[in-house]
Amino acid sequence: MNLIDEIIARAKSDKQRIVLPEGTEERTLKAADRLIGDGVADIILLGNPDEIISLAEGLDLKNIYQATIINPVTHEKRQDYTDLLLELRRSKGLTPEKAAQLVVDPLYYACLMIKAGDADGEIAGAQNTTGNVLRPALQIIKTAPGINCVSGAFLMFTDNKSFGKDGVLLFADCAVIPDPSASELAQIAVVTAQLARSLLNVEPQVAMLSFSTKGSATHEKIDKITEATRIAKEMAPDLLIDGELQADAALIEKVATQKAKGSPVAGRANVLVFPSVESGNIAYKLVQRIAGIEAVGPILQGMAAPVNDLSRGCSVDDVYTMVAIAANQSIALKKDKHS
Repeated sequence: MNLIDEIIARAKSDKQRIVLPEGTEERTLKAADRLIGDGVADIILLGNPDEIISLAEGLDLKNIYQATIINPVTHEKRQDYTDLLLELRRSKGLTPEKAAQLVVDPLYYACLMIKAGDADGEIAGAQNTTGNVLRPALQIIKTAPGINCVSGAFLMFTDNKSFGKDGVLLFADCAVIPDPSASELAQIAVVTAQLARSLLNVEPQVAMLSFSTKGSATHEKIDKITEATRIAKEMAPDLLIDGELQADAALIEKVATQKAKGSPVAGRANVLVFPSVESGNIAYKLVQRIAGIEAVGPILQGMAAPVNDLSRGCSVDDVYTMVAIAANQSIALKKDKHS
């Protein structure tokens, strides 16, 4: 069983309620139909029910009728969610009139459902920009306790099984924070390690990457990496993490013995934390295009509940996989709350 199959199997074993606010989008509907048929998640679709059913019939989808279909304009909880939004945002100047307008926006409605405990996670972005997806999520769901930034990780699948977990690595942050501070880098390391546990089912070994290994060069950018490593260790004392490390020292045992002898991570890293979104984004795209490594993501992390953003060029398979990933994130978050 490969990793994606494992992720899907875990989602099936503890079904989560995943809301899809783009309920009339074709790829979303097709993925929802498969997800319901396969028993991966309990699907909530937002939109006009008549339009959703008509589209499903036109696409010959047989399982959509088993979804919970909600029209934000007419739903019985609309006023409850309006009151909740007003409570959350009144201090930011939100008026009752503006709250009543925002609540019928499916992206806001989805987040309010999660905040109210009526859904466990959200997938959107097939029709909407990242900014539009994240704005209500940050306003309503907000970040996890102890975390004040959202970042994006990629699952990287290589045929070389000597890397990571049977050839699977996590890269972060490749999508959100252009120039993270030392504190933000530390947070990225901690939440990506948590993601490694929930998705890879392994003990994370986190490498804080740089152009230097253990003082082989000196620069203020290297100082930021060592400071981030120190902060991350304070945040998660049991976490296996080391930095600063060059990529080869992080991944190749022979190089690690020469450059970082005694490191608990060097040569065995399965989580790579890049010093900036620039370097992370370049790295994942280079290995994806040149080496043919499959990249799945970005998986947004740091939120108090799973909210994942799709590319507007996404496929049906992408939507399906991201729902299964969000379900795994939700399962892990609930487990942590009760542990």
